[in-house]
Amino acid sequence: MKEIQRIKYLHKMIDCANTPDIKVVTGVRRCGKSILINHYIQYVKENEPNTNIVFINLQDLDNDELRSHKNLHDYIVARYIKDVRNLVLIDEVQLCDKFEWAINSLHSKRMFDLYITGSNAFLLSNDLATLFTGRTMKIDVMPFSYKEYVEFHDLNNLGHNFNDYILHGGLSGSYLYAKDNEKYTYIRNVYNTIITRDLVQKYKIRNLADLQSISNYMLDNISNLLSINNISDSIGSAGGNITNKTVNKYIDYLENAFLYYKVMRYDLRGKKHLKSINKYYASDIGFRYAVLGKKNMDFGRVYENVVYLELLRRGYDIYVGKLYKKEIDFVALKQNEKVYIQVSDNISDSKTLERELSALRAIKDAYPKILIANTKHEDYDIEGIQVYDLESWLLR
Repeated sequence: MKEIQRIKYLHKMIDCANTPDIKVVTGVRRCGKSILINHYIQYVKENEPNTNIVFINLQDLDNDELRSHKNLHDYIVARYIKDVRNLVLIDEVQLCDKFEWAINSLHSKRMFDLYITGSNAFLLSNDLATLFTGRTMKIDVMPFSYKEYVEFHDLNNLGHNFNDYILHGGLSGSYLYAKDNEKYTYIRNVYNTIITRDLVQKYKIRNLADLQSISNYMLDNISNLLSINNISDSIGSAGGNITNKTVNKYIDYLENAFLYYKVMRYDLRGKKHLKSINKYYASDIGFRYAVLGKKNMDFGRVYENVVYLELLRRGYDIYVGKLYKKEIDFVALKQNEKVYIQVSDNISDSKTLERELSALRAIKDAYPKILIANTKHEDYDIEGIQVYDLESWLLR
């Protein structure tokens, strides 16, 4: 399988070298965590040749004996070399019984630079503080961005290929398949594994149908404002019977598995966060079409999801803005930077354009205001509001 170097993530791993933390590489299934580990090993070999590298892939049957925490621990300690950097990388760490005992013991010795990755069923972000006695540092890996998609495929005909990315998303394992139905089968299998194996196994969920219904409803409503009541009422009207408490709990599980990201609303006038109603974005847009089909394309909401993921990759904290009765799709914050962003499909219609601009015009401060749409044109300016073509913005 073809690979590309994901420089941003590689640099994160390089930057946290030799820190006393347990480095945990996280992200949704099949987003490229194991490949990133391999690229990091190659980097260390080329740039730090004196480093003692201990790499263990617990999926490899050659390492079957290391699936005992005591054996794993003793194997690594036996390979310690004094007066050099001892880099330990364990892939699929959850396959070792009581792996946290081995990791905590190794960390307490202060002899090793520890990196681990594994199934999200066992390395959910909320569990890290419970599992490990030492401080952890997360390296969050996401599916391919559009820019990475273009690099992977060596593309020139961007317009056509942009539509392909929108329909299939960033799980690069699906790129090996030529036909749409094969791509979607791969993506759907990833999704179903998270739902039916990772989460059911982790949380001992008895009512799989409710979990699937909630997740499918969220997929169908990406970029919409949702409340717990919305979801429970919808499932109830379809013949289900589920409490708000269970809905809230299952949504937390889905977020922990990196299937969805929650974005809170922020009242720009009152300068406060608003609770109870949030937006949810899928961690990869390919999930939507693979699971629900193409009966409801709704590109406007899908584009909003794509922009959200890109802002996340670029390091922004993101909120949905509320100003009186108007909604601003994104208030993006990074240190002293603030940007207001509206996202739309087609703004060639004057009413649509005016609706998107009016929300931004209502904001009276001097921070940048941007409208991102599928314009297929160069950047331009309307009354100080920058208008960007979506595909071009994603490639910056």
